[in-house]
Amino acid sequence: MPEAVLAQVARDMLDWNGCGMGVMEMSHRGKEFTSIIQKAESDLRELLAVPQHFHILFMQGGALGENAIIPMNLCGPLGHDTATPTVDVVVTGGWSQKSAQEAKRYAHVNVAARTQAPDHTRIPDAAGWQLSANPRYVHICSNETVFGVEFQNLPDLQALGCQAPLVVDASSHIASRAIDWSKVGLVFAGAQKNLGPAGVTLVCVRDDLLDQALAICPSAFHYKTVAANESMFNTPPTFGIYVAGLVFQWIKDQGGVAAMEAQAIRKSQLLYAAIDASALYVNPVAADCRSRMNVPFFLKGDDGLPLLDATHPRNAAFLAGARDRGLLNLKGHKSAGGMRASIYNAMPLAGVEALVTYLQEFERTLV
Repeated sequence: MPEAVLAQVARDMLDWNGCGMGVMEMSHRGKEFTSIIQKAESDLRELLAVPQHFHILFMQGGALGENAIIPMNLCGPLGHDTATPTVDVVVTGGWSQKSAQEAKRYAHVNVAARTQAPDHTRIPDAAGWQLSANPRYVHICSNETVFGVEFQNLPDLQALGCQAPLVVDASSHIASRAIDWSKVGLVFAGAQKNLGPAGVTLVCVRDDLLDQALAICPSAFHYKTVAANESMFNTPPTFGIYVAGLVFQWIKDQGGVAAMEAQAIRKSQLLYAAIDASALYVNPVAADCRSRMNVPFFLKGDDGLPLLDATHPRNAAFLAGARDRGLLNLKGHKSAGGMRASIYNAMPLAGVEALVTYLQEFERTLV
């Protein structure tokens, strides 16, 4: 979270804008919170250049919840076909794999392309995807946090001869780069990486996809119902939306998404350059799909092989030294091992510079 936003939250905690109460005490239907959510939606639409034929929904359940909510919303009526609907998923890491597994509860899932662990180090060329004849949608995770793989450009499904909408899980890099809305039908993101605190899920869904829900879809998660009630059908996560709104304003003050992207490029290039120049560290991801947000890396053992086990003495020493310098959360995900640096929008360049300095210092201790 940006420090400026946290400071504003602290100032507003007991009394928002002199109204005599904090946001957590407000009625979600009162004029005070109505103004907060309307401003947040307006700012987000401006920041992400969301077209008017897309609805912006503030929902709950997290990105994992959306893995169920999406097929429940997109695998229904249309021509009222009684056949089991098909969903295409491109698996490039753990999160898209979870999406595929959850969608199987509501549809037949065709894995159009797959990379296997530990080889989640690239994105399969879209020209080689094995798309279904008539899928209800095609799902990708545009930035895989665990393995550090990112789509640098969204696939053009129409150019591949597929008329299905593209569904994008952009949870971990939302607002760090522009979105080509002409290529997508739905973009969703948990707020907790770049947009605010955990508990808010953003959904941007195209008009024509609002009324395709399965009969089993709960009313509170039915996109048409949520849109018609301006995200207020179910009591919204008011405090999370308020904080997210402050983050949207902070991004605008920094120069918008273009400025965030420029910073992301600068920070990630600095860190990758330090890793690539080293004899101790290695990043296994193909250069053309390295994430700007999540940078996994491994220390090498004396035999030159990557040390996957975080309990290895060399890894343990590295993490202990990092903690001593205030460099936290560098241990890699349990399914990948090694290390991982997440450099989201709120991470200043100085933080990346401090990590690079430590990487070099630690390597010198082993010489």
